[in-house]
Amino acid sequence: MTDEYRASPAPGPIRCPACRIEHLYEPPSLPCPCGAQLRVPLLRGGVPVQVRFRSWEDSWLSMRCPHCGRSDQWPQPEFTCNCGATVRLPVDRAPRPAGTGPAGTPYPGRAGVRPHTTAIVPSASADPLPGASGPARVLRPPFRPQPVRGAQDAVLTAARYLQWLGFDDLEVTEGQDGGSVTLLGGRMVARVDTWEEPTDVREVECLWLETLHSEQVAAAMFALAGFSRQAVVRGEQLLVALFTLDEAGIPQPANGAAEALMATGWTS
Repeated sequence: MTDEYRASPAPGPIRCPACRIEHLYEPPSLPCPCGAQLRVPLLRGGVPVQVRFRSWEDSWLSMRCPHCGRSDQWPQPEFTCNCGATVRLPVDRAPRPAGTGPAGTPYPGRAGVRPHTTAIVPSASADPLPGASGPARVLRPPFRPQPVRGAQDAVLTAARYLQWLGFDDLEVTEGQDGGSVTLLGGRMVARVDTWEEPTDVREVECLWLETLHSEQVAAAMFALAGFSRQAVVRGEQLLVALFTLDEAGIPQPANGAAEALMATGWTS
């Protein structure tokens, strides 16, 4: 990581276009599959806009990692104001020569990689998982699993496991597709996928979109059939904790976000 990446200027106070209240905002840190912690570069002096109608395409940006040159889809930087308006921040899309970082300096990427118009700015430090108290491991009694023989057992196991982690205010909401159940709490949004096929990347992205209203809400997904490779990568980028449920009823972490949630849980 070079000093030029870390020195990318931070935007000043951001005024909500609906109520005109000023906010201090910093884009969340997201991990690239190469291991670099990245932030979407905001346009200094840009004008934020209110999101009145959300579409799937408008919620994502196509960008490259300045470390490995990997091109991927990343979430648009936005937040929810106290007045209820969703505010989207302008992104620095200034084109840069191939093989250079935000300051025009060479980056240690792959030769011949064609960059997108926006480069992600590496973050100086990784942010903790939303809903977690910090990096310290929380001591708790061992989790007592129960066999999973069907969809109802899977939902019960996921709920018990999240309660064991400290999320004890969960409510069950049936999914419209009949193959998933959502567990809602003040600090957690979790989904239990009971389909026979591995959970795909779109399901992970849909769950993450439900947490946009608050940086203090964590997201977790439990799947009986596991996850596709793309879903695991996206879950890591968006800090969605992914767990695979086995017949013994022991949730197995499928990505680093799940391991972090296991280590920290939620402590008030």
